Amino acid sequence: MLAEKVEQMMEWSSRRSVIRMNGDKFRRFVKAPPRNYSVIVMFTALQPQRQCSVCRQANEEYQVLANSWRYSSAFSNKLFFTVVDYDEGADVFQQLNMNSAPTFMHFPAKGKPKRADTFDLQRIGFASEQLAKWIADRTDVQIRVFRPPNYSGTIALALLVSLVGGLLYLRRNNLEFIYNKTGWAMAALCVVFAMTSGQMWNHIRGPPYAHKNPQNGQVSYIHGSSQAQFVAESHIILLLSILSHKTSFCTSLFICLVGLGLVVFFFSFLLSIFRSKYHGYPYSFLIK
Repeated sequence: MLAEKVEQMMEWSSRRSVIRMNGDKFRRFVKAPPRNYSVIVMFTALQPQRQCSVCRQANEEYQVLANSWRYSSAFSNKLFFTVVDYDEGADVFQQLNMNSAPTFMHFPAKGKPKRADTFDLQRIGFASEQLAKWIADRTDVQIRVFRPPNYSGTIALALLVSLVGGLLYLRRNNLEFIYNKTGWAMAALCVVFAMTSGQMWNHIRGPPYAHKNPQNGQVSYIHGSSQAQFVAESHIILLLSILSHKTSFCTSLFICLVGLGLVVFFFSFLLSIFRSKYHGYPYSFLIK
């Protein structure tokens, strides 16, 4: 029985790095004993009608990780990567009381999954490297992530250098624009707004843009934890920061009053977002 299960899993894995499973396959090869192999399962909703953009992004990272394991010299029958789509295994979602996607779980070779066997997607993000660290903690299997070559960054850098070099060459007789204080001030403000909104954190952690609850369709743009955020949250904070600073250009009394009102409103909005992330924070202003 065990030998047949291992042989079948190896056969599927040889065809595709990520094994697709329905309810019956999940119960037989993942849940039911005997089993001497660990299984990583991604519960997702990839069908277009589900409109889960985060699921597609997470699936790409998951495929990179699974391919890195499948084509590495350390590949063995001790670890398999599988996926359960909601439209192919809704009964599995109900059995596990799962109401969000994507979700990554580790089913150990022995015993039942513990709390740490569910990947903290909201806090860590779904980058392949982060998933590999989590798998190493749970299974002691080290996976070195190999990504396909991506030359878009190199091409973009080359174009930028060419553009700047060409501009300097054309204006070589008049380089006064380099000493333009307004231009440097605008560039500095762009950097400040990007950093204070958490854009660098997004670049490092790779969080989803937003979260859509597959049960009720509700979309969350503000993360409920102080340890994580969505990309949309950065855009909201960036916009609020720009709008609140724009009031400094007001000259007339009327515009000053309107600008003051905008500053108060957006400050209240920022404070309400802060309270939603740091539960128990006692202070608020206008907006609860």
